[in-house]
Formats: sequence, C-alpha cells, structure tokens
Amino acid sequence: MKSKIILLILSLSFLGIFSAWKKLNKTLSEDVDWAEYLGGADRNHYSELTQINKENVSKLQIAWAYSTPDSGQMQVNPLIIKGVLYGVTSSVQAFALDATTGKEIWRFGDPLKNWASTSRGVTFWKGKVNGVESERILYTVGPNLWALDAKTGKPIDSFGDGGKMDLHTGLPAIAKDKFIISNTPGTLFEDFIIMPLRLSEGADAAPGDIRAFDVKTGKLAWTFHTIPYPNEFGYETFPKNAYKNINTGAANNWAGMAIDRKRGIIYVPTGSAGYDFYGSNRKGQNLFANCLLALDARTGKRLWHFQTTHHDMWDKDLPAPPNLITVKQNGKSIDAVAQVTKQGLVFVFDRVTGKPLFPIKETPVPTNALAGEHPWLTQPIPTKPAPFARQSYTLNESQISPYAENREELIKNLKTYKTQLYAPPSKEGTVIFPGFDGGAEWGGAAADPQDGILYVNSNEMAWIQKMVENPKQSALDNMTAGEKVYSNNCIVCHGTDRKGNSKSGYPSLIDIGTRKDKAYVTQIISGGKGMMPGFSAISKNDKQALVSFLFNEEKKEVASTNKEKPAPYLPYRMDGYNKFLDSKGLPAIAPPWGTLNAINLNTGEYLWKIPFGYEESLKAKGISNTGIENYGGPVVTASGLLFIAATKDGMFRAFDKKNGQLLWETKLPAAGFATPSTYQVNGKQYVVIACGGTKLGTPKGNQYVAFALP
Repeated sequence: MKSKIILLILSLSFLGIFSAWKKLNKTLSEDVDWAEYLGGADRNHYSELTQINKENVSKLQIAWAYSTPDSGQMQVNPLIIKGVLYGVTSSVQAFALDATTGKEIWRFGDPLKNWASTSRGVTFWKGKVNGVESERILYTVGPNLWALDAKTGKPIDSFGDGGKMDLHTGLPAIAKDKFIISNTPGTLFEDFIIMPLRLSEGADAAPGDIRAFDVKTGKLAWTFHTIPYPNEFGYETFPKNAYKNINTGAANNWAGMAIDRKRGIIYVPTGSAGYDFYGSNRKGQNLFANCLLALDARTGKRLWHFQTTHHDMWDKDLPAPPNLITVKQNGKSIDAVAQVTKQGLVFVFDRVTGKPLFPIKETPVPTNALAGEHPWLTQPIPTKPAPFARQSYTLNESQISPYAENREELIKNLKTYKTQLYAPPSKEGTVIFPGFDGGAEWGGAAADPQDGILYVNSNEMAWIQKMVENPKQSALDNMTAGEKVYSNNCIVCHGTDRKGNSKSGYPSLIDIGTRKDKAYVTQIISGGKGMMPGFSAISKNDKQALVSFLFNEEKKEVASTNKEKPAPYLPYRMDGYNKFLDSKGLPAIAPPWGTLNAINLNTGEYLWKIPFGYEESLKAKGISNTGIENYGGPVVTASGLLFIAATKDGMFRAFDKKNGQLLWETKLPAAGFATPSTYQVNGKQYVVIACGGTKLGTPKGNQYVAFALP
C-alpha cells in the first residue's frame, strides 16, 4: 500500500513538472496573443510570457515604430492576434499592422470628420455567420459602432446599416439627438457585444442604459435600465418618473466591463447621474448610478449590485473595469471581483454572491449642503485595504507643498475650503482629494489572477469644487442667443470671461477666430474633442449663434423671442475644473503627486508603495522623488515584471512586481498616456505602447513603439 502511495505521489509530481514544462515551452516558442482589451475578459492586464524577465529587461530596445498620419492623444491598448496588431489613431482611424515590423496592412476612417474623439481601442470577434467563418473588428466613431473585416478593414455590409449602427438604438425617445459616444471597447459574450457609453455630465444627459447588441447584425439584444422604470428594483431611489425626465440622465458605464464567461456574469461599473455636481432634480440614493453591477450576460438581469457612492455630488464615477481574481482567505480560494475607485479605495467582493470580502462601513458624512440639495447621510468605506491615495480630511498645513513659493497663501486658502470626508459641494469651495480624475483613473489596475496581488497607479492631485448660482431665467432672457448658449453649456470649463484655465487643461476661447475657422469650431461643438463632450442636442440655429458669439460677430439683440425648448435649468453649477496649484502651476499639496501601489487582496495589506514618476522642473534641481500625474495602466507578466508608461514625464518603465524596484526606463518619443500590450510572434516577445502625448500640456506625438530584446 505504501509503495502505491509513493508511486502516486511521484506520478502526480511528474505530471505537475510536465505541465509546467509544457506551459513554459509554449511561452518560449508559440505565438501568444493580446486578444482582448486589457489582456483578457478578466481585465487583469496580465501575460504569461516570460522571455523578457528581471535579468534581461535592461537590454530592451526599439524593435519597430509606426507613425500614424495624425498626432494627438492616444489612450489605446492595442490588440495583437495571429501576428497582426489592431489599433486606433488620434483621429479615430482604425488600422492593422504587421506586429513584427510595424508595417501598415490597412487603415479605415475619415480624419476630416472624426478626428476629435478619443479611443481606447477595438474589439475582435471570430465566429460563423450563415455558416461562413468571419473575423471582425468592432470599434466606435462618434455615436456609431462599426464592424470591419479584420483582414481588409472594409465595413461588413450585413452589420447594421452598411457596416455601422447608431448607439442611440434602443434608448428612449428622450435620448434622441443627445450626445453619445463610446471611448472604450465593447465586451463580448457569445454573439453579444455589450457597449460602454460616454454621455454628457450635465442635466441634459441621455440615460445610461446598459445594452447588448448582436455582433453579427447590430440588432438590440437586451437592455438594463440604470435609472429604473416603474416596478423595477431601485425605482424608489429616484424621484417619481425620473427615467423619462429630460433633467435626469446618465448613470452610464463609460469605463468598460469585465466578464466571467464561464458563469455568464458581466461586471459593469457605472458613473454618476446628471447633473454631476448638484442633485436637487434627483433626490434619493440614485440606483444604479455609481454601482458595480453584476448582470446575467445572456439577459441583462441584475444578479447583485453594490453602490460605492450614494447620491453622488462629486463626479465619483467608477473609472475602470474591475479585476476578476482569485484570493485566499482562511485557507479557502474565493473567486473575487475587485473595483478600484477615484476615491483611492478598493472594494472586493465574492464574484458570485456579491458579499464583501472585507467589511464595508457606512460612515456618517456632512450634510450641510446648498439649498435644494439632499445629501445621503452615509457613504461606504472599506475597512481594508486602506486607501491607496491620501484623502481630503488628511489635508492640513503640513500637507502643503514645501516647494511652493506662495506656501503661506496656499495655507491661508486651504483654511477657507471644506476638507471633511465627502463634504458637500459649496460656494466657498470644497477640496476634492483625490481629484476628479482620481486616485485610480481609466487605466485601471493590473493583477496576477491567481496570487491576489493588485497593482494600481494613482494620482494625488487636489481640485477645488466651487459652486456658483446659475443666472435666473430673467437674466438669460436678457442675453443674446449666443451668450445664452455659452452660459448654459460652456461657462463651467471656459469661464465667464472665456479665458479658460490653461493649468487645468481648458483653453482660452478669446480671439479664437484668429486661430481657427468657423467650420472647425462648429465641428468641435457638435462632436466634442478629447474629454470635451459634443453638444449634439444644441439646435443648428443655437450652434450658429454660439459660433457668432465666440467670433465676436453676434448682433446685440436679446434672445427673449427664441421659442425653442429651453435647456434643463438648475439653480447651481460648478464654476470650473480648477486644480489646487501653486504659483508655478505645480500641485499645492506636498508630494508624492503620483504613486504606484501593490496591494495583497488576500490580506488587505500593502506589499509596497512608491512615488511614481517625477516633476521635470524639480528633478533639474536634484529633487526626483516627487511622483507625478499619470494616465494609463500597468501590465504584469509571469516573469515578475510590471511595465507602465502613463506619466507626464514621458518615460516607459519596468519594475520588479515583488518589491517595486525600478529595473529599466526609457524616454518615449511622446508621453504614453495608454496601457501597453505584450505579445509573442515567432518566439519573440514584444511590448508596445501608444505615444500620443498632448494631455497635461505635453507635446503631441503620433507613434506606436514596440520594444524587444536584441
């Protein structure tokens, strides 16, 4: 009996060694794709490749570079399938390249019409249509979802209307002509594609219904109402009939989704309801805004949900897809879903039941709000992990930057602002820290799906949310038509004086007629640019009036005779997206201004935490440990590496994932505000990053750059 047991143990050991050898041999010799957004359905940014490792990563060099025909911000995480790379240019043209040389195979799109949006990439689908094998690239341009032949880049005529379908499809009538685009690739389940939507953040937003479409035809398959209809769960958390009120919309998924295909569950993080910063029109808890939703991927039926911010007044959208990982607690393996937030929090749940794996405390918060506002009395705070970004209530005199020349002025200003945890928006100013962009941002977190370690880069930029009264209707009636449109739609970002805020990335519109022509400006108003939404619901006459106003050509007659339907009116608005900066435009708070974090979700404790990147003006003075703002996510490999660009300083770096030690860095041709991809073709591993720059005032770029060993 004893000999049989020994033989069994030996045979099992041999099988384990053989399996490991087989897996290693595959990664050494075979092609390994990066076939889905962020590396897979679990959105873990993870690769089993090991050719590039801790010992040789310092030898990486450029293998190829592809220059797009345009330049500007690129947030794309490219796909690589069977030796072909699929990406998108800054003008939203889709393309295919030879993934070993960077040579272009095809390109699709119209740069003159569609250049203004941003895109994070494409979706690849393979299956049979009428018994014939089909490979498709699905991606969005403006409000349209296109299906392209993956081999040729030509539209699939049988999909939608000549290869495209309008993402307004299936939304209620109140969404007609409202601004809709999608920045993030759709998620596949069987023959469905479930699409994210980016909508307006104002009271005029379309409702953010989650919808699945047939990937073969473009027809609507199912809908989940994020602003519930009568007799649906959550209906009572909004005012009566909010679902059909033109003043209440959004609660949309814009950041993308993760999917457990084995169980048929899709995990959908949602954003806030409109208007983002004042909610008198949406009294209540506001389900299913600011939620992690677990839906049946075949039907759209809600399985469970958790709301991370109740009655949001701070734009606390869930910013990235969650991570599907396996953790160990009390000796038991648990399939989990982890959601990072702009607040710098991580919520961890049992993937099937929605039960939190660490206690979450409903914490009392301030309720002294603007007239008409009704804040929720508590907000959920996980007991573990601790926040990966500092919180507003920690700010005091000692947290003001030691490098600020006007430090005393900043200390004085800080004392006038509200800094309590979840302090409501106010006229005097409320500190949003981490800021409107996070904490975590759309780049999301990386993870090894089996070891329970989450890797997340974080911003530590404070913003000041100051509310002002909107002009009364009588005041609007005394404005010219163009002034009125400007006041209702543009003033938050560009200011009453049209000077904008260059430090926060909002350009001046003064004398815009000397820099751009009317056709250009009209296109921006309609379609948006970068993170500026398009105002497609503004009538043709009002667009013309706005352009005339901006070009200082508008006649001075008031607009009181305008009979068109008035825009939704709220008594308060935010006065602009204003960062808390010193006199030199640097963060007013003390460093670090960006961090990289490794969190053990088995225990809720931190493995390591380091400043991420540097401020170039201070590095020149010998101060290099500041961290800096960053956008885009990391990639983790089985060889123990963490690759990430993302930083304003324009570097591409590799770290030891076990301790955060920097192993390699190189200067990119332009900042890489994107998540890299890694893949293997003909036995050679590559790491590729889109380098578009532009964001945070960095120079424009137009290259995809791939690195490999010599």
